[in-house]
Amino acid sequence: MQRIYQKILLYFIMICFFIPNSSLAQNIKEIQIIGNERIPDETILMFSNVSVNDDFTTEKLNFILKELYNSNYFNEVKVSIIDQNLIISVKENPIIENVNFIGIKSKSLRKSVLNKIKLKPRSSYNEFLIKEDRDNIILSLKNRGYYQSSVDVLVEKLENNKVNIDFNIDIGPKAKIKKISFLGNKVFKDRKLKNIIISEEYKFWKFISGKKYLNQSVVDYDLRLLKNYYLNKGYYNVNVNSSFAKLTSPGEFELIYNIDANEIIYFNNLELQLPSDFDDVNFENILNLFNDLKGKKYSINSIEKILDKIDQISVSEQYQSVNASVEEFIQNDQLNLTFKIEETDKLFVDKINIFGNNVTEEIVIRNQLEIDEGDPYNELLLTKSINNIKGTNFFRKVRDEIIENENKNKIINIYVEEKPTGEIAAGAGYGTDGTTIFFAISENNYLGKGIDLDTNIEVSPQRIKGSFRTTNPNYKNTDNSLSFSVEADEIDQLSNFGYKSNKTGFSFGTKFEYFDDLFLSLGTSSFYETIETDSTASARQKKQEGDYLDTFMNVDFFHDKRNQKFKTSDGYFSNYFVNLPVLSTNYSLTSGYNYKFYSELYENNISTVGFSVKGTSSLTNKDVKLSERLYIPSNKLRGFVRGKVGPKDGDDYIGGNFITSLNVSSTLPQILSNLQTVDFLVFFDAANVWGVDYDSTIDDTNQIRSSIGLGVDWFTPIGPLNFSFAQDLSKHKNDKTESFRFNLGTTF
Repeated sequence: MQRIYQKILLYFIMICFFIPNSSLAQNIKEIQIIGNERIPDETILMFSNVSVNDDFTTEKLNFILKELYNSNYFNEVKVSIIDQNLIISVKENPIIENVNFIGIKSKSLRKSVLNKIKLKPRSSYNEFLIKEDRDNIILSLKNRGYYQSSVDVLVEKLENNKVNIDFNIDIGPKAKIKKISFLGNKVFKDRKLKNIIISEEYKFWKFISGKKYLNQSVVDYDLRLLKNYYLNKGYYNVNVNSSFAKLTSPGEFELIYNIDANEIIYFNNLELQLPSDFDDVNFENILNLFNDLKGKKYSINSIEKILDKIDQISVSEQYQSVNASVEEFIQNDQLNLTFKIEETDKLFVDKINIFGNNVTEEIVIRNQLEIDEGDPYNELLLTKSINNIKGTNFFRKVRDEIIENENKNKIINIYVEEKPTGEIAAGAGYGTDGTTIFFAISENNYLGKGIDLDTNIEVSPQRIKGSFRTTNPNYKNTDNSLSFSVEADEIDQLSNFGYKSNKTGFSFGTKFEYFDDLFLSLGTSSFYETIETDSTASARQKKQEGDYLDTFMNVDFFHDKRNQKFKTSDGYFSNYFVNLPVLSTNYSLTSGYNYKFYSELYENNISTVGFSVKGTSSLTNKDVKLSERLYIPSNKLRGFVRGKVGPKDGDDYIGGNFITSLNVSSTLPQILSNLQTVDFLVFFDAANVWGVDYDSTIDDTNQIRSSIGLGVDWFTPIGPLNFSFAQDLSKHKNDKTESFRFNLGTTF
């Protein structure tokens, strides 16, 4: 390709020398084409866009040279004019007979690596495209973890100006991530940062996970996750500016992230500048948000909330043709922002084109658009549309291109690059309560329709649970999600509580945003359950042995004001739910409420206060089933043996009809701050479980239990280990306590 550019430059110099002035144009009387064997004269004339009686100028000659070389049919082109005769002399590129890819045996890897190849059989040979294809193969292999791959290209000349091209590919071993390191002024411990990124260190037992292999696209995603985390923690000037892999031994790399957090920045003055004819009342919600944010840490999520509110206003007809820009000014650790709303010319979207979606259906992508063909053009809504497409996590890359047509209206081209959207996961945990094993398969873009599929199974000493769930996040373009699941759950509590339950059924429902940050879920579920009891069960328990068929209507309100769903450090959520019996044996109604508040009392500290209450009772005054009775979750009452708190029937702990809990915790980042893999926290737990509807003679143990203690989270080479030391402060005589509890988990 370099030789081609050199030839064009040489011809251009010659033309400038022999035809110094384009005004000295000559009229073409005849066109002669020589050297072409395979390409017809008509095709060459079509590319040249020249005909008899045209004026021949320097610009015309340049155009002919450029267009003929760009056609990729020729490796040499000469243009001359003699006695007003235009002579086009060409030398054709060879034709590719076969393109062979040697060395990749896996069909899935072969398909993934070769889907961007440009050279095809029966196309023209081009050295530049060969190099581009070779580089794309190496890049694709790197994205699949093959960092030591090599590609050699062999061009075999055949008769009749034809060639065969062989790509000899040596994929080499997959590059393993031996170690992940974080360098620089990173502020946070390695343990926390490793929980944020997707890449993970290689361990010999991780035989399923693909995250242990070096993958450039995953590393790029890790960088975005890290930067967004720091931005949401107030580090406005954070630089996560480089990452590289250092070869430590053959096939093994150390993945290094360089981070400079810089200082924390706080919101100061936030102003909104509007055109003179805009009504301030329509922007009152934004001004209220400005007041709430003043003095708080900078957060990219807060900026997105402001832009979302501007988007909502811009959708109205009065403000459809507006543009927003932001001016930033930092003084010491204070950030001043001025949001400028400006009216723009009322232009329209003529057409929206989507390219690169080979698997994903176009309607799935268009469902993410906030702007449509025929709408007034709005940069805010276009930006939000692109972010929505990125947020689906279906694509490795998303970019847009804006083109003006002859009426100055907009043509929007959206380019996407798809990536694998399925995952297989397996793991195990071991702790005070025994061993747990799980296996899961998920796909979040099934058949390119944007549908989530998830199947999983979990096995523990007292329980086997499996489910299959499918979710359409935007059912029929309504912005409502629709889900369906099939579940099976066997609970064996014969040794502990004298009964065994086997439940199978299905559920379906919908979820949507009812108001700002308030989500409403509506659904129904039906389950067939069999309850068995043994000789240790009481007479009342044995009476509940049998088969049950229950159908419920499920209602759930979730008010989410957290600053972020992952690693929350500020805000709160509030959740109320109720399961109403529709068709049931004993018509048990279950309802509950959960609230949790997050705050950062000092730098890098996260403190939480949580409250929950839950109750179940029969609407027909029958006894609640054994499997529906309530137990205090072990994470809400540390210092007590799980399931060994509350009412007892003989030797069996039977749970209660009501439970409530209060939990307070605060991290201690100043303790052993140099230990990168260990975090500490203090906690206070208080809870109660009471109520025995099936026998009034049993002590319902209506008494507050409480404990205080120290928790430790340790990111070990095997996996996360957490344990707690607790001391009970108050208890009932029936309760069993424990001062130490631990859990260790890993993935394969």
